[in-house]
Amino acid sequence: MFQRLAALLLLSASFVMPTHAQQQQPQTDLARTQLSVGLYKIDVQIAQTPQQREIGLMFRKNMPQAEGMIFVFEQPATQCFWMRNTLLPLTAAFVADDGRIVNLVDMQPMTENSHCSEEPVRYVLEMNQGWFAKKNIKKGAKLGGELFSAAKR
Repeated sequence: MFQRLAALLLLSASFVMPTHAQQQQPQTDLARTQLSVGLYKIDVQIAQTPQQREIGLMFRKNMPQAEGMIFVFEQPATQCFWMRNTLLPLTAAFVADDGRIVNLVDMQPMTENSHCSEEPVRYVLEMNQGWFAKKNIKKGAKLGGELFSAAKR
């Protein structure tokens, strides 16, 4: 009886372990789109389901400078982000439906500090920390792209 129980526990652990290991992997296979801001083009992954948004950029060890991730929510609301299991320092741009950057917030890796939008937004764009500052992109700048065209319809 004990041997059967031990075998069953071992077998069930083998099914649980791969799932946990998968959760430790960055998501790099999300749909992508192009955004623009001023003269700059950004290649972004789109996190649009609750699970994709929850994982976000967790576990990523690097990200090219002209890449980011845009989080798309069903409707505008005050959005708050943290950096649990996120290894890269990031800047979050909280973005209104028309593409206007409402506010920018630098976020430190591996923290649970809450960083929120100053007004209700549907989009949050995360880029490597310092990218917006180096390009002199500030609050009020407008992002362009299909996402923002679709929101107007």
